Amino acid sequence: MNSPKQVIVIGAGIIGASIAWHLTKASARVTVVSDSGAGGVATPNSFAWINASWGNPETYFRLRIRAMAEWTRLAKDVPGLPLAWCGGLCWDLPADRLEAYAAEHSAWGYGIERVGREQAARIEPNLAELPDFALHVAEEGVAEPVATARALLADAERRGARIITGIVDRLALVNGKITGVVVSGETIGADDVAIAAGAGAPAIAATVDIKLPIETPPGLIVHSRPYGKLLNGLVLADRLHMRQTAGGRIIAGSDFGGGDPGEHPEIAARELFAAMKAMLRGADGLELDFHTVGYRPTPVDGFPIVGRAEGASGLYVAVSHSGITLAPAVGLFAAREILDGERDALLAPYGLSRFAR
Repeated sequence: MNSPKQVIVIGAGIIGASIAWHLTKASARVTVVSDSGAGGVATPNSFAWINASWGNPETYFRLRIRAMAEWTRLAKDVPGLPLAWCGGLCWDLPADRLEAYAAEHSAWGYGIERVGREQAARIEPNLAELPDFALHVAEEGVAEPVATARALLADAERRGARIITGIVDRLALVNGKITGVVVSGETIGADDVAIAAGAGAPAIAATVDIKLPIETPPGLIVHSRPYGKLLNGLVLADRLHMRQTAGGRIIAGSDFGGGDPGEHPEIAARELFAAMKAMLRGADGLELDFHTVGYRPTPVDGFPIVGRAEGASGLYVAVSHSGITLAPAVGLFAAREILDGERDALLAPYGLSRFAR
């Protein structure tokens, strides 16, 4: 009988946590290495919108729809996962583009409902400004990002995974094969290594001369102090995206990834918070608690990098700006590919080799 494969996952954000959980569930011996603890770096700064919304080709839409379905499956496997299908109300495009998006995605099977001012008011009664025309997708949702990553890692640890906090010095490479990871001067051996370290992934891959073409644009998100319920779901208005967390905080960015904070993030945060507060009825007592500036790991063509890295046997890479939406599908597909060599067809366009072409 073959012994379980030993896999190191670098990164403890939502993608790394999902890969680690799925590997452990499949009986691999997993070690998670992170220099930031559970939740990672990008994940805590996420808007956490789960969607298959506008702006993407149908191939990517299909991957995102599958990921949404995998969220439902994952929530059954990990009880208490902070997942809510709260719906999204969207009018952050000109009316003609909004209609084009609705027509296209409805044809693809996305559950879009066209709503007017009165329906929008019923969906979100505390909005001070209401659109004449908006789209509502009841099947969109959120997963509280840090709590979700922690829950996945805790369950992986319960199943036998080992969690290590440390700095990755480099990947260990012998005769073209990755044999492990050097962490704070100590080598940890493995059969395979998966890099899911977000913005930190390129530097780690570069230690074995693998180039990851990733940009890290900044995104400003503001967080209120906990407050009484004002929002039922996601609100995607023109230059203002917001939602209310399970703990009562209202978080907002100029878009879901957060806007450029400019040279004076604190001033930009106060202005953004003021715009958010003005958008809400009953928000007189709402107070700004803090803001974050996250650096979103974004492959240069905007699409995820998920798959084996050519030139270094035993190395897997999973980096995506859409980490919250894609996490359960990427975790499932990565575990299957690492352990069984089975690559899901939905990942076909998203290998690292596409950049070599």
